[in-house]
Amino acid sequence: MSYPPEVGEIRVGTSGWQYPSGAGTWNGIFYPARRPKGFDELAYYAERFDTVEVNSTFYRMPEAPMSAAWVRRTPAGFTFAIKLFQKFTHPDMYLARGAADWDVTRTDFDLFRAGIEPVAAAGRLAAVLVQFPASFHADPDTEGYLEWLLAGLAQYPVAVELRHKSWSDRGDSSRALLAATRAAWAVIDEPKFSGSIEQSLDSGAGSLSPGSPSPLAYFRFHGRNAAQWWDHAHRDDRYNYLYSAAELAPFAGAARELSRRERKVLMYFNNHFSAKSVANASVLKHDLGQIIPAHYTSAMLRTYPELEGIVEAERTLLEE
Repeated sequence: MSYPPEVGEIRVGTSGWQYPSGAGTWNGIFYPARRPKGFDELAYYAERFDTVEVNSTFYRMPEAPMSAAWVRRTPAGFTFAIKLFQKFTHPDMYLARGAADWDVTRTDFDLFRAGIEPVAAAGRLAAVLVQFPASFHADPDTEGYLEWLLAGLAQYPVAVELRHKSWSDRGDSSRALLAATRAAWAVIDEPKFSGSIEQSLDSGAGSLSPGSPSPLAYFRFHGRNAAQWWDHAHRDDRYNYLYSAAELAPFAGAARELSRRERKVLMYFNNHFSAKSVANASVLKHDLGQIIPAHYTSAMLRTYPELEGIVEAERTLLEE
């Protein structure tokens, strides 16, 4: 089975679409403050973007009825990048939820595959995202586990997010490991610390390398809020960062070049605080010459004047 996006296509979206509470909520900014009964956030989002990275599957194993509903609520061309359940990648976090032990089995693979099958069967699976924490260091044991994990997901297009510098220090072996299953090495933009992975748009890492066998290039934008990355009152505070147009420009250039090389390019913004990810994704889409087909709330344009000339404000009863 083949999966969208098509070769050479560039898709831009956000990591998640539902942020209903807290200081960084999207309600009253991206989503209207007054909403009719039955308002569907995913459907509203899908009128403005053609892809999304699903965060909820990291916190709970996906289930077929849930993913089938995502397909029904979105247009035929809309695609989903689905984050792998945390049991596969974050054992400490999984055990903290009260699990008796950590033992990833074939049953776990079967449950995950069954959970995302409606998306895959509809041809709507852009990728499976395998996100590891910074504590996941490269050594023979972790390389063996990653190899085993990717083999279990080989039927899907896969992107792997590795955060610790040990993976880039062993760049050749890391690339070879990913190449065995044509997995993309996700390019991440985030604050850099002494242990951070080293990646650049010039030399390329993983999917950006000219020799990479992966048909996929995958970008994740976490923001550059170094001051609150580790020291914050709430975990969402670290994502309180708005990229400037100048900061985004090099990524637009890289995406165009990868598209010319017939790579499928997926770009997701995770700087979700107060819908900053929406604003930045919109600016990047505009830079890439892509049209945003639906209007935004006037509150969104007031909050982010950078969107002037890129999108238009809604003028409906919901805005009154």
